[in-house]
Amino acid sequence: MTVSVASSAIAAAATSCAAASAAPHRVPHADKAWEWFRSIGSPKYHVAPMVDQSELPFRLLCRRHGATCAYTPMLHARIFTQDRKYREEMLTVTPEDRPLLVQFCSNDPQHLLAAARLVEAAGMADAIDINFGCPQRIAKRGGYGAFLMDDLDKIESMVRILAQNLRIPVTAKIRIFPDLSKTIAYARMVEAAGASLVAVHGRLREQKDLSATRADWDAIRAVKAALSVPVLANGNIRHLGDVAACLAYTGADGVLSAEGLLADPALFDVPARAAVAVGDFAAPPLERLALAAEYCSLVSAHPVPLRMVRGHVHRMVWDWLAEHTDLREQLNRAPPTIQLFTQVVDEMRARAAASGRDAPVPQLSAAELAALEREEARKSALEEQEREADALERLDRRKG
Repeated sequence: MTVSVASSAIAAAATSCAAASAAPHRVPHADKAWEWFRSIGSPKYHVAPMVDQSELPFRLLCRRHGATCAYTPMLHARIFTQDRKYREEMLTVTPEDRPLLVQFCSNDPQHLLAAARLVEAAGMADAIDINFGCPQRIAKRGGYGAFLMDDLDKIESMVRILAQNLRIPVTAKIRIFPDLSKTIAYARMVEAAGASLVAVHGRLREQKDLSATRADWDAIRAVKAALSVPVLANGNIRHLGDVAACLAYTGADGVLSAEGLLADPALFDVPARAAVAVGDFAAPPLERLALAAEYCSLVSAHPVPLRMVRGHVHRMVWDWLAEHTDLREQLNRAPPTIQLFTQVVDEMRARAAASGRDAPVPQLSAAELAALEREEARKSALEEQEREADALERLDRRKG
């Protein structure tokens, strides 16, 4: 029977170490990894990669309010390489949008390398990140993201080919296995293959509903103790209090936030948020209206696909939309333009000022609103799947 290097390494490490107390080791490129991390400012506060959600205007908004590093949205390596329109639409940057990690998904090392080389040649990134963490249906259909956890050899080859052929660092974002020793062995394999930074989402691949499960900070802490390159923690970062707690508990070198930042793009604004009472999402409602207006202004300056903008406005002012249901309908039904989104936000701000209240009075119940949001998320996911499938079909036809 033939046993691959990556699979055998995982098996050996998983059986030879007690995961929670895995002995630290040092890979040859550790010093270089730390030198790079320090060169970009040893950033602690990271905008996580999100499909259609961590685009340029949102990254800039978060950076204005405390974020010190950001990831791009997850980009499909093959489409990025072969479709110029996709590249121009999905990856836009500015000089102030640094440090920046450009994230790709792929199940083909050669497609991944080709995409990474385009970004490196353009000087658009401080590192190339590989998505090994997406658990959604689109990743399952495409055979990438967290579904590569079933093919560890391929994961190793994808990290290694970038590490050996790029001048800029390669990083990786992973999820955990049910077995902690296997998680540590997996993270060590990624590190040994050449990753200069590993971001760990402390949830299993099956744990897609973030509201139903807590991220496992113990697993992240164990990975941090076992690796010699920088480690970032991802999961349960809802407000500033979570940031401090996570860094202290895990020992991680930084944190990523996705859902928390969608609700409060100023989550990392330490001076502003330190004075706010801790809650599920600490952003004051009136301030979120102001953030939504600021975001719309950034979109006007840096246009992006309007499907992204609608999603952000919904997430930032969801509770105000639950009161002003007419504006919610307008946002959802009218042809999308940045003028429409700006007008809706401005009208909400005017109504809030006229009411004299600093918080909305929702006309929809929490259950009704949650059901609407689930349906909107489902539709958005299906639309993204269709866009990806259509793009790949066009490339196949062109190739044929």
